[in-house]
Amino acid sequence: MLRTASVAILVAAVAWAASAGPAASPPRPDILLISVDTLRPDALGWVAGQNATPALDALAAGGVRFPAAVSPVPLTLPAHVSLMTGVLPRRHGVRDNGQVLGPRPATLAEVLRKGGYTTAAFVSGYTLRAQFGLDRGFDHYDDLLPPGEDAWRERPAPDTTAAALKWIRSRPGARGTPRKPFFVFVHYYDAHEPYTPPARLALPGPHGAYQGEVRFVDESVAELRRGLRSLGADANLLTIFVADHGESLGEHGEATHGFFVYDATVLVPLVFHFPKRLAARQSDAPARLIDVVPTVLHLAALPALASIDGVNLAPTLGGLHQEIPPAYLESQQPWLGYGWAPLAAIRAQGFKLIDAPRPELYDLGTDPGEFSNLAERKPDVARRLLADLRRIEGTAPPAARPQPDAETLERLRALGYSGGAGRPARATAPAGLADPKDRLPQKRALGAAEARMLKRDHAGALSRFDVVLGYEPDNRLALLRSAASLVALGRPREAIPRLERLLKLDPDHAEAHYSLADALTRAGGERARAIAEWQEVLRLQPRRAVAWSNLGAVLAQSGREQDAASALERAHALEPGNQDVAGNLGAVRYRLAAQAAREGRVDDARRWLDGAVEADPSLRAMAAQDARLAPLLAP
Repeated sequence: MLRTASVAILVAAVAWAASAGPAASPPRPDILLISVDTLRPDALGWVAGQNATPALDALAAGGVRFPAAVSPVPLTLPAHVSLMTGVLPRRHGVRDNGQVLGPRPATLAEVLRKGGYTTAAFVSGYTLRAQFGLDRGFDHYDDLLPPGEDAWRERPAPDTTAAALKWIRSRPGARGTPRKPFFVFVHYYDAHEPYTPPARLALPGPHGAYQGEVRFVDESVAELRRGLRSLGADANLLTIFVADHGESLGEHGEATHGFFVYDATVLVPLVFHFPKRLAARQSDAPARLIDVVPTVLHLAALPALASIDGVNLAPTLGGLHQEIPPAYLESQQPWLGYGWAPLAAIRAQGFKLIDAPRPELYDLGTDPGEFSNLAERKPDVARRLLADLRRIEGTAPPAARPQPDAETLERLRALGYSGGAGRPARATAPAGLADPKDRLPQKRALGAAEARMLKRDHAGALSRFDVVLGYEPDNRLALLRSAASLVALGRPREAIPRLERLLKLDPDHAEAHYSLADALTRAGGERARAIAEWQEVLRLQPRRAVAWSNLGAVLAQSGREQDAASALERAHALEPGNQDVAGNLGAVRYRLAAQAAREGRVDDARRWLDGAVEADPSLRAMAAQDARLAPLLAP
């Protein structure tokens, strides 16, 4: 855990903290946390003046604004987990998208709910769906996305705003009693690739589409704030605006984010807006995402959390000097996603050290673009910062991956599950791996292949993936995505050995298990193996409804109808609005009802039929035409 100086002086930073007693304290504020995914600070008007973002500019102008706060990791889910816990990724254990947050550490939503808040979240991207665990502590977690099962799905910003305002408008409250204060988290995903803004908002130039997406989000933020004013919900409102990470847009050879830890992807805007409580000002202090939780709890007059990595920024918010600990950064994506060396970095004392096979040191004051590597010219500075980085790593040992909960294991064992991964995954990357800087040509080739997949050109994508595999047979992304291309081309059997190879490299690779289960299901004649692989997916991602549904489908094909119903019931409980799941559940229950009716088990038949019609009301008409089932229909 990172340590800092005592914050006893904070009573001078916030006006109400010096009040005479509890009677003088104002009511706890409502809290709105706005997160814009993939937002570079210089895409905002108030930071660089290059893009028109009037709503976010107005919010910043009225608050304490940090144009260069620091995210600990340039990936959506790990960064948001750090934002919501005040804990570094190496300690909370979510190092990449697709992993699952375990039962610890405590989240901001949990703490606020325990402190009397009503909590709600409205997220717009697949990466933050409830199945990955960020919903912990929220009374209402709205992750409604367009149908499908891929990482490109997103909810447009206006729809997210409308959902949030609808919830705020309809909050329950007993007549004659004040409503609880709310904590609302609103997440906008539009600035993430692919960049497809309305034509009226796109700007000319190579980054015009990206800037247009930011302008599109700005319009929705304006609508959100107007809606709050019209509802009178802004009278005592603390608003925090932040991004999870930035976007490279070609800097350092990276098109998007997640791979490197240069400032293009780890610097983010941060604003604390609290009218009449915080005076508007701009701060160049190196605030961090992990500092948001302790600061919000202070502003809400709630007890501080122990054992977190962030610090309370109240002195800085009040215009006082504050020593903020160094920012620790990481990206495990080169290792987990490709099999190359992971990266860690530290920003301190005006310098940045990147711990890579070929270390990098940058003087951020004279070289903010990180072009001139000083590691060999300033070895004393590099050694000092490396020692600081190692101390942070020593006080924040990597968290173990969370084990599946007992209920999930019980459900899986009832369906015949008996295993775990074939062998434990390596906790840390081995020495001697390739420096990600040296693998940019492969990274670009893989990006070109991914672009082909997005356009449904799976043959073109496969040929590009195979080029990479020709000289790097263990490239994890190439193995995973080439297998997906083969499945899309109707060649699932050819995909199986590639996925098996990947799982030897990383036995806990959830997407590899998912793709292998899918390939085995489609290949035919591999039902037992397919069932085992779907169960492995659910061991790693126990709340992935589509995996429960697919497991149910294979169980049904194997003649295990009651087990299929059990799996489909779990899928339906996780996503009651998913009509495909509901239809599959209804069909299995209907077959069980028909079988029970043929065998003269009338009570069982009636129970299964009622359940079938409940899941899929259209089955009532079918049952009405069946001589055995028609008499069993409920009136």
